[in-house]
Amino acid sequence: MKTVLLVDDEHAILDALSGILEDEGFQVVTAGNGREALARMQEVRPDVALVDVMMPVMDGRELLRELQADARWQSIPVVLMSAVPRSILTRDAPLVCADFFQKPFDLWKLLDRLRELTGAEEAH
Repeated sequence: MKTVLLVDDEHAILDALSGILEDEGFQVVTAGNGREALARMQEVRPDVALVDVMMPVMDGRELLRELQADARWQSIPVVLMSAVPRSILTRDAPLVCADFFQKPFDLWKLLDRLRELTGAEEAH
């Protein structure tokens, strides 16, 4: 079973996406911000991280930089998601991530991309 680290400060999104990902055969570890995500990664090494950009404490861009700067986490693909278009988020600096989904996104495309990044089989 592949593990997704799901990071979002909106509890409704965490709950909804967690349930869907679990129904699709993923193990899900959740965090409410980037700092909490780093702490959770000490406990469980995810196969992929699905991270909201706009969060308090440590946002998705800061978390992405932390993961890319640490040799332990560099191989974990990070998929960013945000209601803000990527073009606006990349004005000051590029987002070097495995993929980006603008909210609201096509859930089936997200699931396909997570399966592709983790090598997971589709749940039946």
